Amino acid sequence: MNRRAGDIVAQVFDRLRPKAKSLIITVYGDAIQHHGGSAWLGSVIRLVEPLGLNERIVRTSVFRLSKEEWLSSSQIGRRSYYRLTDVGRRRVEAVHGRIYQYNAKPWDGRWALVITSAAEIAADRREALRRDLGWLGFGQLSGGVMLHPDPDDTAMRQALAEAGAGERAMVMRATTESWVAPEAVHGVIESCWDMQRLARDYTEFLDLFRPVWQTLSGGGELDPELCFVVRTLLMHGYRRALLRDPMLPDELLAAHWPGTSARLLCRNLYRLVQAGAEAHVMSVLETAEGPVPEAHPGYFTRFGGLQTAD
Repeated sequence: MNRRAGDIVAQVFDRLRPKAKSLIITVYGDAIQHHGGSAWLGSVIRLVEPLGLNERIVRTSVFRLSKEEWLSSSQIGRRSYYRLTDVGRRRVEAVHGRIYQYNAKPWDGRWALVITSAAEIAADRREALRRDLGWLGFGQLSGGVMLHPDPDDTAMRQALAEAGAGERAMVMRATTESWVAPEAVHGVIESCWDMQRLARDYTEFLDLFRPVWQTLSGGGELDPELCFVVRTLLMHGYRRALLRDPMLPDELLAAHWPGTSARLLCRNLYRLVQAGAEAHVMSVLETAEGPVPEAHPGYFTRFGGLQTAD
């Protein structure tokens, strides 16, 4: 079974073609952060080697991620230890809430609008704000106006503060009038978000990972290294689609929305491989104090609950 699983995982990797920097951020967010967050670079290199990343690529990627304020380093003796920066951690945690803890709830019919067109905000900060709000699921309604039906208020205010727009941006709530045609609402949705592309992304994710689930769920012991590779590629592939997903309420989604099936598959496959993946991480990763600590209890709340190592 392992040979067949390895062949299927290799096919997934070939189709995903993940970029090294993005893959390393996936590893930090999914596998390192809940084990204390800091790791010796040499052990990170060993950890990601089964993902096709050699030492040179990892060192170059980590250097660039540090320049981009994703990672910070500390030197102890001759060893370098890397962790997410505060900015990087907030970015990762914003996505984590959407991946691991998402709970659909009825929509109250209101929209949040963030208006910066008339505010005195530098162009580079306005662009950074547009990007950060995009990570939170906001769509561009028009120049300087972004829209979302149900945003995370705390994350939205944090993004505004970090862009220096906390006192300059106008934020308001609006409700669609009852007499507005559904076609008009869906027209706005299509203009703000590329839902057709997102549906294709989710369909591709399902096509990629359904064979992995069917192969690994047949029973038998799973190789820990293979579990780590599967979990990492799973989260990388799912995050790739999810980052474009505004997480619209069910009331605004098309019937048989593929994102629903993608979330279910991701949850089930993650639960299947997570114990083996954790065993592999614990056996490879090192901190300045020795082996990484046990997983933070919050880890086991992912996807509605994971089995503990016991």
